[in-house]
Amino acid sequence: MPVPVTLIGRSVRLEPLAEHHAEALATAGAEDRTTYAFTPVPHGLEAAREYIGRALADQVAGKSLPFAIVSTADNSVVGSTRFLELDYWQGPLVWPPMPGVPHGDPLAAVPDAAEIGNTWLSPRAQGTGINTEAKLLMLRHAFETWQVQRISLRADARNLRSRAAIERLGATSEGVRRAHSRGLDGVVRSTAFYSILDEEWPAVRDIIELRIAAATSPTAPDPKINQECLRQGFPLIQV
Repeated sequence: MPVPVTLIGRSVRLEPLAEHHAEALATAGAEDRTTYAFTPVPHGLEAAREYIGRALADQVAGKSLPFAIVSTADNSVVGSTRFLELDYWQGPLVWPPMPGVPHGDPLAAVPDAAEIGNTWLSPRAQGTGINTEAKLLMLRHAFETWQVQRISLRADARNLRSRAAIERLGATSEGVRRAHSRGLDGVVRSTAFYSILDEEWPAVRDIIELRIAAATSPTAPDPKINQECLRQGFPLIQV
């Protein structure tokens, strides 16, 4: 199973989620909760402890690798995210396939495909670029350290904010699976699926890095940046 790791950027640090994050996670989740309609976010200290406990149980079972999202500006926890749906394609071919079961020593295994999800940010961290840089750190680790062949992302089809954020990363839409599962609000939801492949990663990485640079620049983005976005078929950068 993947080894827990700390991923560090300029505005964000992703720390392996641990029990000591409970109080800070509860504080982040207690901010204006109107933006959490489609994402499970713990409400209160006991709920934060249960949230972390379930995440760590999944980690021990080799199902996920959860993180606390920390703003480097003040070292405050502002949310959580994780790798999940870890899949392994090495070793002898087994039919039917057994997703999530690595070949050989499970402690030394790294996935061939994974999903990034269960992401939420406190309202004060939304729109600050923290989510974009967090995704860059995770994608870079997945493609350049694990050397995965695919990263998947998904969102409730009604969650236009999350879908727009995923599309700005340069992920490719795989369509919407209708009546896919029960939503957080109890309504049967459709789910929008996206992916990034290993051969697409260099172009996606360049665009994300340009977006981060443009967002932190005091001036308007260089026209050459938007020309590159157009060439790659990604949304234009705006500040």
